[in-house]
This record gives sequence, structure tokens and C-alpha cells, in this order.
Amino acid sequence: MDILKTILYLLVYPGFIFLFVYSTLCEWIDRKVYARLQNRIGPLHTGRSGILQPIADIIKLLAKEDIVPEKADKTMFSALPVFALAIVCTAAMYLPVWHYSVRQISFNSFPGDLIVVVYLLSLPTLILFLAGWHSTSFFSTIGGVRVLTMLFGYEVPLYLAVLSPAIMANSWRIAEIANFYQTKPLLLLPNIIGFLIAIIALQAKLERIPFDIPHAETEIVGGTFTEYSGKKLAFFRLLGDIEMVVGAGLIAAVFMAGFPGGLFWGLVHFVWKTVIIIFILSAIRAACARIRIDQMVNFAWRYLAPLAVLQLLIVIILKGCLLYTSD
Repeated sequence: MDILKTILYLLVYPGFIFLFVYSTLCEWIDRKVYARLQNRIGPLHTGRSGILQPIADIIKLLAKEDIVPEKADKTMFSALPVFALAIVCTAAMYLPVWHYSVRQISFNSFPGDLIVVVYLLSLPTLILFLAGWHSTSFFSTIGGVRVLTMLFGYEVPLYLAVLSPAIMANSWRIAEIANFYQTKPLLLLPNIIGFLIAIIALQAKLERIPFDIPHAETEIVGGTFTEYSGKKLAFFRLLGDIEMVVGAGLIAAVFMAGFPGGLFWGLVHFVWKTVIIIFILSAIRAACARIRIDQMVNFAWRYLAPLAVLQLLIVIILKGCLLYTSD
């Protein structure tokens, strides 16, 4: 029974099948919200209200010719999309979607899994850099360098932001952090600054407007993905969708008290909380214009990093006061 439960967890829910279906649904939600905020309609014809359009796009890419540039490193060029997709799917396995309480820790939960998830989410960025570099295309190389440059801007604020709830909960395990704030919801309020920083950093990690500098079509064609087509481009497309879901799930787990309940209610909480975060990401995307790479890095270090440090100080002082009063 335990083996069957593990297989279902890895493949069905919250495994790859669930990730594929839900990530494409989130892409549809994102595109619809983005379109409505710009007074457009968005996806319309494939499925009811265009709900199947993201899946249709991926199937269309899978059916297209898969071309490898003559001067590209063929092994790395072909392997990197698969590795990136596998890494972000692995990160999703540590989200406490099903078993969230300390008494019901899932088989893959362990002390420090918060650090592992944040680390795994940083690896696709490095893979995008390598994908652009090994394409040997001028546009792809510039896009890859921009991806790596942005990494030095948003990664530190993101780390600092997600560590604040962990410090207050006195745990590096995502399930225990979620359980702590489920029992003490008022302690979520001091983490509001960190929540906003994490949202902005996630927007940059996903390379969405105004941080879509690595694949600015008007400047460098498609950036990292310029030379990619067919199945490999479909994998990168799916990578972006799943990374958005996993990033939103991580923020919801540590800043919004996780996903309490069993199989059904855990899913309900996961869906509505991640949809709220995706709506915020879409609103930022609709409200902003693209900025330059130097503006992005300057913004991250001048504002996000100091605010993230301030968030840590607030949590540390508040935690000290709580311990003092309890003694």
C-alpha cells in the first residue's frame, strides 16, 4: 500500500500529471487575467473560453520539427531542457500539498527541505544560461548572460524573504513552517514585507514583465530560446509554467500558512492560494513596462535586499520579544 501511495504521489498527485494539468491551467488563468487587465479577450477558441489553449500550444510544439544548430553543442543543447524540467518537478515534490502537519509528514519531507527547494528553483536559471551559451547563437548568448546577471539581483532578496517565516517558526522544514502559522495565524502579519519581496523576486525569476530582459523580442529575438524549436522548446515552455506553480506554492506554504487538510482540502487550499499569487503576478505584468538589466539589478540591491534584511530584523526582534514574555 505504501509503495502504491508513493507512486501515486510521484506520478499522479501532486506528481507530474497534476503539475502538467494545473500548470497549463495556471497559464490560461495568467493569460486571461493579463488580457482582461489590458481590455483584451485572451485565449478563446480551444476548449471552453480557450482553457485548452496552453495544452494545444505544447502539443503543437511537440509535433513540430526539432532542429539543432550545426555549431551548437548537440549533447548539452538536447539534454538541458530535460534536466531543467526534471529539476523543477523535483522541487514540486517537496511542497506540503498532501501531508502538511507535523504528525503527517510525507515521505520526502525532512529538516532543511526549504533550503533544498529554493536551491532547486535556482538551478533552472543556470540551465537557461547554459542553454543560451551552448546554442552558440549571438542572440542566445546575450540572453544567457542576461539570465545569469539577473540571478545576482533577485536571488539574495528571495532567499532572505523566505527565511524570515522559517526563523519565526524555528524550523527549516516547509511542513512545520506551514503548521506553525496555521496554529498562530497572527504571526503572518510581520512577514508582509517578505511576502511582497518574494512576489517581486518570483516575477524576476520567471522573467516576466518588467523583468523579461533575457528574451526581449525587440532586442535579441528570443534570447536564450532563439535556436530552440519543437520538443525542446515545448519542454522549456512547460518548465516556465511549472516553475510558476512551484514558486507560487512555495510562497503560499511559508507566507500563507500552507495547505491544511487532507487530500481534498489540501488541494483546495493549494489552488486558491496559488491562484491569488498568480493573479498578483499577472497584475504586475500588466501594469509595468520592461526595464533595463542595470535597472533591475540596481532595484534589487538598492530596495529589495535592504527590505529583506529589515524583514529579518523585524522577525528576529519579534521572536526575541515573544520568547522573553513567555519566560
